Amino acid sequence: MPEFRLPLSGDVSQTINPWFDMFKAIGSQFGLININLGRSPAPEIEQKVLSEVGSYGRQLGRMGEALNVLIEKLEPKLEGLTKEERLALDAFRVMQAEIEEIKASHRRSA
Repeated sequence: MPEFRLPLSGDVSQTINPWFDMFKAIGSQFGLININLGRSPAPEIEQKVLSEVGSYGRQLGRMGEALNVLIEKLEPKLEGLTKEERLALDAFRVMQAEIEEIKASHRRSA
C-alpha cells in the first residue's frame, strides 16, 4: 500500500520532556518558555523599542537599506578605498542581495 503524506508531514523524531522544560530556571525566569534578549543596561527601553518600533531584523533591514543608499550615492568617490575596504563593501552588497532574494521568494510563496 502506498504511503500518503500531507505537506510538511515527514518523519519527525524529537524527544520532548515537558517536566525538564517546565521546571528549568534560567536567570530570574522560570517556566516553559524563557527568552533572554541579552544583557542590556535598560531592558525596559529595549522591550518597548522591540514592541513599538520593530524587531531586530526590521531595524537591521532599515540600516542595510540606508547604507545601500549611501554607498550608491558615494560610489564615484570610493576610488581611494583599500582592497580590504572594497572587499567589505562587496561582502555587504552580496549579503543585501541574498536578503532581498529571500524576501522576494517569501513574497512569491505567500
